[in-house]
Amino acid sequence: MQDLNEMDDAFLPLRDVVFKKLRAEILLGKLKPGERLMEIHLAQRLGVSRTPIREAIRKLELEGLVTMIPRRGAEVAQISEKNLKDVLEVRLALETLAVRLACQRMDQQALGELRQACDHFAKVTANKDMAEITRADVALHDVIIRSTGNRKLEQMISNLSEQMYRYRFEYIKETSYHTLLIEEHERIYESIAKRDPDMAEKEITNHIENQLQTIMEHLNFPTQQD
Repeated sequence: MQDLNEMDDAFLPLRDVVFKKLRAEILLGKLKPGERLMEIHLAQRLGVSRTPIREAIRKLELEGLVTMIPRRGAEVAQISEKNLKDVLEVRLALETLAVRLACQRMDQQALGELRQACDHFAKVTANKDMAEITRADVALHDVIIRSTGNRKLEQMISNLSEQMYRYRFEYIKETSYHTLLIEEHERIYESIAKRDPDMAEKEITNHIENQLQTIMEHLNFPTQQD
């Protein structure tokens, strides 16, 4: 039970603790697409019986993160091209609005936080710790979103961000993209610092479209040709 205690979920039913643990491992790429979820192995690793494992797998199936294969059992769902495009299409619409509002509403303190977030992201890419880089990327975008002061927008992006984790991890794993990511973050920062919403929209659009292409290439999906 030691691993589960780290989640600080002492008051949750055990099946929900197991669900959150497995869900996080899928979203962060620790459990990879196509990987089989063997109940007995997971129960031994997490120090629980097979019942909460089975219940957690059912919930993960309902979320589309797990697929049940006849005569094979449960496995981590593959990342589909359709879902990838749908998620990034919605993210683009929401973050375009976010950067435009940030140009109007971000105060100097938040601008300083964004500067620090850009610098921190650039620093952690040298460590090659993909989970840490992913967190730094999320934190950078969170500064922009919070600065809008629009709680509904924050909530919508927060709901989407959990689905984005799987995709974020895929492009973060492409280390050759890190230098370009740093440059893109810098251009987004500069556009907001200049209070130029058209430039900010252009940069965030380029940022997200580049991510789509990178993920599609990494997952061997056919990419769009100009």
